[in-house]
Amino acid sequence: MSGKLRIGVLVSMRHDVAEEFKKVRDLGLSSCQLATWDIEQRTDESAAEVTRACKEYGVEISALWTGAPGPHAWNFTEGPATIGLVPPEYREMRVAALIQGAEFAARLGVPDTITHAGFIPENPKDPLYEGTIEALTRVASRAKELGLHFCFETGQETPITLLRAMTDIGTGNLGVNLDPANLLMYGKANPVDALDILGPYVRGVHAKDGEYPTEPGGLGVEKPMGDGRVNFPVLVPKLKSFGYSGALTIEREISGDQQIEDIKRAIAILEPLC
Repeated sequence: MSGKLRIGVLVSMRHDVAEEFKKVRDLGLSSCQLATWDIEQRTDESAAEVTRACKEYGVEISALWTGAPGPHAWNFTEGPATIGLVPPEYREMRVAALIQGAEFAARLGVPDTITHAGFIPENPKDPLYEGTIEALTRVASRAKELGLHFCFETGQETPITLLRAMTDIGTGNLGVNLDPANLLMYGKANPVDALDILGPYVRGVHAKDGEYPTEPGGLGVEKPMGDGRVNFPVLVPKLKSFGYSGALTIEREISGDQQIEDIKRAIAILEPLC
């Protein structure tokens, strides 16, 4: 059906690659985002292995989710000093890792790379802001040389802060990977309203559900789709109204049999909306 959105699932190179792509096919899906955290895995041999698995199981990678080395505390207390390119002490090694990730994506023929930039300061006069923008510009520029888009996963920053950062970087190849649950879990925005700011820039979506935070130090809780506050029946049509035609990539941050059951439940919720 023309204009129908694809449903995908997030898989990781931290697990057996062939098994991860088989999981996608066994779920009846043909799209995924591939996550890579470990820089030593981004080799020609790994690229060949991923390419073989894509062919064998008939799966297309919509984007490469690229992590970087060093500590990452996913909370409000240590998070600003550890996540992304905001902390100065980790910037150089993370710029190198993200550039390496973009080069790996190019070898795979994947059009987009995605990462968490970190708690980008809301105040553009904050001393950390300029250095963060400079570092992100280097990564985005290399991605542009490779013919790729560099995408920001929503979460640690307000939508208008993210739009300001993309405007200041200005490389012309920037996009947003909308994680609606993250916007809630970090207390940054209602995801449906966030599209009024970020809608034209969305190139990928994590189909994930969650709640607003209620404890001062910790994020809101991720939930199985349908149990959280993300209003997918409103969100998906609104995405389409901005011309979005990419994948809805299910992310469920647990493991084991329950993860598979929750993914199947998410597929059932999303299919009528696509």
